[in-house]
Amino acid sequence: MPSLRALPAVDRVLREAPQLVERWGRERVVVAVRAELARRREGAAESMPEPATPVAPAALLRQIVAAVATALEDGAQPGLRPVFNLTGVVLHTNLGRASLPPAAAAAARAVALAPSNLEFDLQTGQRGDRDDHVAPLLAQLTGAEAATVVNNNAAAVLLTLNTLARDGEVPVSRGELIEIGGAFRLPDIMGASGCVLVEVGTTNRTRLEDYERAINDRTALLLKVHASNYEIRGFVQSVAAPELAALARRHGLPLAFDLGSGNLVDFAAFDLPPEPTVAQVLRQGADLVAFSGDKLLGGPQCGIIAGRRELVEKIKNNPLKRALRRLLRNIFAIHAKHSCTFARGKSENQKIFDYVREESGRMRKNVEGFWCGLGVVGFA
Repeated sequence: MPSLRALPAVDRVLREAPQLVERWGRERVVVAVRAELARRREGAAESMPEPATPVAPAALLRQIVAAVATALEDGAQPGLRPVFNLTGVVLHTNLGRASLPPAAAAAARAVALAPSNLEFDLQTGQRGDRDDHVAPLLAQLTGAEAATVVNNNAAAVLLTLNTLARDGEVPVSRGELIEIGGAFRLPDIMGASGCVLVEVGTTNRTRLEDYERAINDRTALLLKVHASNYEIRGFVQSVAAPELAALARRHGLPLAFDLGSGNLVDFAAFDLPPEPTVAQVLRQGADLVAFSGDKLLGGPQCGIIAGRRELVEKIKNNPLKRALRRLLRNIFAIHAKHSCTFARGKSENQKIFDYVREESGRMRKNVEGFWCGLGVVGFA
């Protein structure tokens, strides 16, 4: 590392790199040069020994220009890029969850390249609602009266509670106070919505009478939460959705169900442990179901709220809905993805389930082949 005195001035580096200024613009190159000089000053300040043979000024200048060129190239690369998921977790939150089916990706690309009728009714020539492109299809797939879409399931729960339970109390079993990825906790989301969390039961056992005792004239709704990412075993008890729905009806309260990852298909068809579907939960008496569209459903990131029409309309009229709505490309990707599911009568994300139930021997063979393709030997 050269001494501080040997480092050239910014202008001197710029005169040595006209091609960089031409390509990237003077302002951007100046920022990169200053960063590189600052990095070298820090190295010199760490009392590193002087090289036996000092670097010639011309050579040092070339090194700096080369480093600046590399930094500019690296900075121009997109931050998001395809990777190999070798974690063993099929739907990995940090790796983009489910990959889009080709039809959904093509639909998103098509509308990204030209104007579209996102919020325009082609039949009437009037302003339209972006939910109109996907809500009827989602209602058909789930058996709901109506549906709406926001940017993720946390937003779906937040919007539901803010609309129907703001300043009111919401009983939730202590065994269902979940934490999702990124340390976002259900109690925090409930607090942000403006409702008051009322914990009922215990971590491992909650009975119907626990909810009954918590209901009073300040109770706004009942909330049941599906523990998608953990399981409590042993001496446990919980209240099933039909029982909770009957209790809610007796007290004139809506029942909202946070289904987490969401599911539209019967897991028995894939020889997997049972997982509740949106349609099942609605048939069991839930008034609203909130769930993700980008995990088990295999679509783009979004949160879906499905259920009774009058409640969905209240949610859509909440001013927060506009702040949490989905982007244009996601809307059309959702439509394309679930149009395929509905038309073909099967899950378009069947590949996800194939991965989950894949035999360990075959999986090991695939991994060994991958490593061999990279020239790696000695796989253990």
